[in-house]
Amino acid sequence: MRSTNPGGATARDARVPGEVPGAHGAPGTRAWTTWTTRLLLLGIVLAAVNLRPAITSLGALLEEVRDGLGMSGSVAGLLTSVPPLCFAVFGVTAPRLARRFGPGAVVCAGMAAIAAGLLIRPYAGGTAGFLAATALALMGIAVSNVLMPVIVKRFFPDRVGSMTGLYSMALAFGTSIAAAATVPMTNALGGDWQPGLAVWAVVAAAAVLPWIPFVRERRAPSTLAPAPDPSGEADAGSEAPEAPGVTGKPATARPADRQAERPAEQPPLRITRSRTAWALAVFFGLQATAAYITMGWMAQIFRDSGVSAGTAGLLLAVIMVMGVPLAFVIPRVATRLPHQGPIVLVLGVCGLAGYAGLYVAPAGGAWAWALLLGVSNCAFPLALTMVGMRARTGAGVAQLSAFAQSTGYLISIPGPLLVGVLYQHSGGWGLPIALMSALMVPQMVVGFLAGRDRTVEEEAAR
Repeated sequence: MRSTNPGGATARDARVPGEVPGAHGAPGTRAWTTWTTRLLLLGIVLAAVNLRPAITSLGALLEEVRDGLGMSGSVAGLLTSVPPLCFAVFGVTAPRLARRFGPGAVVCAGMAAIAAGLLIRPYAGGTAGFLAATALALMGIAVSNVLMPVIVKRFFPDRVGSMTGLYSMALAFGTSIAAAATVPMTNALGGDWQPGLAVWAVVAAAAVLPWIPFVRERRAPSTLAPAPDPSGEADAGSEAPEAPGVTGKPATARPADRQAERPAEQPPLRITRSRTAWALAVFFGLQATAAYITMGWMAQIFRDSGVSAGTAGLLLAVIMVMGVPLAFVIPRVATRLPHQGPIVLVLGVCGLAGYAGLYVAPAGGAWAWALLLGVSNCAFPLALTMVGMRARTGAGVAQLSAFAQSTGYLISIPGPLLVGVLYQHSGGWGLPIALMSALMVPQMVVGFLAGRDRTVEEEAAR
């Protein structure tokens, strides 16, 4: 039941602009709440911007890095498989770390790990050091990947689509900027690939700052009160102490009283019993396979077809920049549909057309193929949106996000490596492109199944 004010309006009706849902309380708290909300939004956007430059900046300079470190095609394929491996290994730890330290603290540490890894890896000396520093950066990306949907579901439950679109758009922006700007910046810094890669550590360091205020609470992303779940169910994963004067409870409430008021923690879902969870995990894995093949190898495909290094970087940026507008539009459309399967099919058809063109005329129609592959690449924000829609509670989203992303990234590990092996042994890109096309078909099938209107809580309880 919603509470009413003396005038008879509901609490939702009484919300002031900029106020966080559920953050009603004593006079004088509104400006503080608005400031905290804006800082949280800034933190989400900057974190999302830094979730892919570690990968696409390397893709733009892969040939120079291979020459500088003496890598073979197979070893380079291993390097392009490191991202999904790290995401699978470290992403599964994110919910446990968030319960122990708070999601805000984990994301803050993740941004610091990204900055440190990007700064160290060009100067680590040798392939092993380069891989280790890359893994450090990817560890930070992995935990932040998993926790972004959790933070959105918890603090913006009535705006999952628009907020998912916002950080997906920021993620696509960071991905495309790194792809487009790495080669020109490398040239401006003297032509050496090492400072060209290290410069992205500055962007990651900037993303640490907005999260620092949210580290103080060990069991919550911030002192901001969590918004109510629109389903009416308590968030079983929410253990946040209320902020004085924000939730509407007396500011003098004792810690013991607060603890007594928290909802009892529910047991974890048996997520592996849900067919939707498995379909979403496989869909996530196959779209991640396509994405990491694209980020790791697409610039090299264009370069081998006769395109210059700078233009190849721009083509990769075009693929990624398509996610900026579409990552905002697709989640909003998806949340209004009872079944997201038709969107999956449209994206898959665009991918098949792009791969066909890449096989027939890689240089002649390069810009058209980049646009089509860019549309297809937007399966990622769609997958994130479906994670938020296929669970009813914040705790369910946390479990589903960790399961789908960790399992999905495990599935995606062989793809980039296999592309490198096929490229080295066949001496061309025909077989790798055929592999990419073949993987798009099961992606469309499982994505269609994952888009059905049901929740993992329903299926896990059967």
